[in-house]
Amino acid sequence: MGDEELESHSLVDLAYDRLSREILSGRTDPGERLVEEQLTRRLGISRAPLREALRLLAQQGLVEHIPRRGVRVATLSDDDVRELYEVRDVLERHAVACIPPDADLAAVRAALEVMRKATEAGDRLAIADAHRLFHVAVVALGGNRQLSALYESVLVRLQLYMAVNLRREAEVAEPSDGVHRHERLLAALAQGDTDTIVSALSAHGARTYLP
Repeated sequence: MGDEELESHSLVDLAYDRLSREILSGRTDPGERLVEEQLTRRLGISRAPLREALRLLAQQGLVEHIPRRGVRVATLSDDDVRELYEVRDVLERHAVACIPPDADLAAVRAALEVMRKATEAGDRLAIADAHRLFHVAVVALGGNRQLSALYESVLVRLQLYMAVNLRREAEVAEPSDGVHRHERLLAALAQGDTDTIVSALSAHGARTYLP
């Protein structure tokens, strides 16, 4: 790969990282238009790497290309959100049923520690990412890599709305409440009883602030 290709690739990465952080942190609202001219000026890049970054974001379901209207932050209907949560629940329950009694919980504990530090720092995006990291680590305990990849893709789409949940939670709850919910889930995992884990997941409160 030549220098010019490397530079173009790095600009795509830059644009993708910046825009995904803005979207997943809740700084941009679902349905908000992303105007190419404004983005190229703000990011200091040309249209080619920007369009490639937008294509990658569309693959993840974070933006939508609307005919004759350009690009906007993805929107999900109430039915979309409900169905995604149903898929999430099915995948979680299947994974939990496959967790061996001697499962290594180190990755789950590490994700919880990241969540604690992000909460202390008040970094909304880091908190949302830590929530996703925690649940991905839980599902990974089931040992099915294909299921884990599908599960994470569902969580990325839901993070658009989970970011709104976290923003509302910050207005009505103590910042540490989210950490405590995940501590209870970790305690259930440590017990190693499938019914206890499923019960903890059901009471986890992920949908409490859905619109």
